[in-house]
Amino acid sequence: MALLQPTRDHPMNRAELVEILASKNHLSKTSANAVLETLIDTIQAAVKKGDAVQLVGFGTFKSVKRAARTGKNPSTGAALKIPASTVPKFVAGAKFKAAVVDPKAAKRKAEKAGK
Repeated sequence: MALLQPTRDHPMNRAELVEILASKNHLSKTSANAVLETLIDTIQAAVKKGDAVQLVGFGTFKSVKRAARTGKNPSTGAALKIPASTVPKFVAGAKFKAAVVDPKAAKRKAEKAGK
């Protein structure tokens, strides 16, 4: 299996991610899975407590409060009350955005900002 194929017909799943982590870091798949599980559990626990987890360049995981609002039932058109809630949110960092959107434009912008 090639690492990070440029085009895929399906989203990368956990097993594929574990395989990449294991091969790039010379770990067994069991160890790589344990590291991934620890990372996910740690992020979830922090966000559940209300803390933000910021990975500079990658992004920030945090919880956001949504206010109560009025919605509309799409099939009947009837108004309904949607209660307030707290939801997880991920905000991509600048480096991640640049890698996804346009690496060349990001490089030019960084050079311009440095002048």
